[in-house]
Amino acid sequence: MPAFLVAVCQVTNPNENFKKYAVESAKLMHAHGGEYIVRGPAHEVLKGDALQGKVVIISQFPDMDALQGFVTDEQYVNEVAPLRDGTGIYDFACYQAAPPMP
Repeated sequence: MPAFLVAVCQVTNPNENFKKYAVESAKLMHAHGGEYIVRGPAHEVLKGDALQGKVVIISQFPDMDALQGFVTDEQYVNEVAPLRDGTGIYDFACYQAAPPMP
């Protein structure tokens, strides 16, 4: 069953390391079977303020094992994720796809 990685990001310092993070994390995500479903600011915030000025990234993986493989990948943890340090505020969560409706 598909799994989703959701990131809500407030980028405050889009420096060279941030740009490298975006490229390198995408490569590793693809290597673990992930693909972007949503990537960017909201087209329109319909209600509330929590998403104003934020970027939302939703990545789909074949299953939770593939998603966990990405977020625990040694290269991601030790080399790629640290590139994001000092570039903003990031919240991440994993979600299992909803079962099909009857």
